[in-house]
Amino acid sequence: MDRQVLALLIPILALTIPVAAVIMHGMLKLARVRVEEAKARAGALGEGAPELTALRDEVTDLRAELSEVQERLDFTERVLAQQRDLPKLPESR
Repeated sequence: MDRQVLALLIPILALTIPVAAVIMHGMLKLARVRVEEAKARAGALGEGAPELTALRDEVTDLRAELSEVQERLDFTERVLAQQRDLPKLPESR
């Protein structure tokens, strides 16, 4: 092999190795994330299952509280609307 060709290939190879390493590391992380997602969908998280159950319970509680707050707001709006419709009493002097 010619020395000039070899001198050209060495820097190209030196730059290609880190790029390939970064790409492979990204693909490995992506594969791990997909495996964790598949485990979560299958319900086989083990340690994460109690946390997931706790979060679901908390979301259920928050939805119930939000529903109650919306009912109270609706009631308040109806009361305020009724007060606007009532005839006002004449002012006494």
